[in-house]
Amino acid sequence: MRHRSWVSVLLLLAAATACSSGEATQNGKTELTIATFNEFGYEDLLKEYEAAHPDVKLTQRKTGQGAPHHQNLFTKLGAGSGLADIEAVEEGYLSQVMDKAGQFNDLKEIGPNVDNRWLKWKTDAATTKDGKLIGYGTDIGPLAMCYRKDLFEKAGLPSDPEAVKALFATWDSYFAAGDQFIAKSGGVAWFDSASQVFNAMHNQHEVGYFDKSDKLVVETNPAIKADWTAVTNAVAKGQSAKLVAWSNEWNSGFKAGAFATKTCPSWMLGVIEAQAGAENKGKWAVTEAFPNGGGNWGGSYLTVPKQGKNAKKAAEVAAWLTAPEQQIKAFKAKGTFPSQVQALKDPALLEQTNAYFGDIKAGSLFAAQAQKVAAAQYKGPKDGQIQENVFSPALQSVEQGKSADEGWKTAVAEAQKVAK
Repeated sequence: MRHRSWVSVLLLLAAATACSSGEATQNGKTELTIATFNEFGYEDLLKEYEAAHPDVKLTQRKTGQGAPHHQNLFTKLGAGSGLADIEAVEEGYLSQVMDKAGQFNDLKEIGPNVDNRWLKWKTDAATTKDGKLIGYGTDIGPLAMCYRKDLFEKAGLPSDPEAVKALFATWDSYFAAGDQFIAKSGGVAWFDSASQVFNAMHNQHEVGYFDKSDKLVVETNPAIKADWTAVTNAVAKGQSAKLVAWSNEWNSGFKAGAFATKTCPSWMLGVIEAQAGAENKGKWAVTEAFPNGGGNWGGSYLTVPKQGKNAKKAAEVAAWLTAPEQQIKAFKAKGTFPSQVQALKDPALLEQTNAYFGDIKAGSLFAAQAQKVAAAQYKGPKDGQIQENVFSPALQSVEQGKSADEGWKTAVAEAQKVAK
């Protein structure tokens, strides 16, 4: 057997030291992985971080859609291994992550001091009952209302973005305007989907389908039944186009002018432009109003699972990626709307215009809408499952002919099964 050289011995000792410290290293660099989905706008930012931190090597695992990313996340949480050092979590899955908060690092403990960076409601949603911060906020989806100006004009409704605000002041005024529209619309629906409207209404309440002790409150919270009644009454009056969100029919409904209004988070502008097409440019508008105040739909967080070997450095990377300067860069790259207080004041955001929607200052509009969100809704561990797998199909069944009462009974029964 050949004797090892002293250089080899020293290299082995260095590797052993690195392993014993819990850090994954290669060529003297700390290796970190970040798992994301869809578009976070991080490609150039990761290169920028590496250039400023030559001792760090970053690898991005990027999944095309959110569902498989989160399925992988929960599978590896259960297995106890295989997660990235930084895992992105979409707000629709956040309640499930909060239920497993013990498997994630408290970023207040291991991360840099970044207090008060974010809108309070954004941070509150990722804070456990005992005060641990599980995720740094990335983007958000503040809600406004989008509508077809030409269809409003044909139905005798005001169409200017300022003039329509009164129609969208409350849910009562919104559905009342829907009655006016349907009476003269010639068969065009007022909104796309009952579940899209119901979810926006529901998410404005202090608690979701569970109270803060994680008790199911579908039957005992009168606000949930009131929202159900308001939406299903509108369905009965012909206000819904009865489309399943993200289906081919829903996509083509934008181009065909199948409905006149759309609950509209900031990222929906891109969806509308893509689906409605160039021929409808200038017909769609967005106004700085949303029924009953503000709301949010969408956005994510960066978390640091305890499985990782380099938690402190991972937290430093996550904090840097979600800093105001980087949120603006991500916004410019992919349109992800910032959740950082300072980023929401940046001229690059406030002066951004959208030519498809009549050159409106969309950045300024949605920054104002973000400030209207009163608080983060408390969501129990299976809140997202009940919304997606119980109430959405129950509302679709009403749109397809089931009575509102029967649909409600089905929703309650199915929610109780999920909550067990």
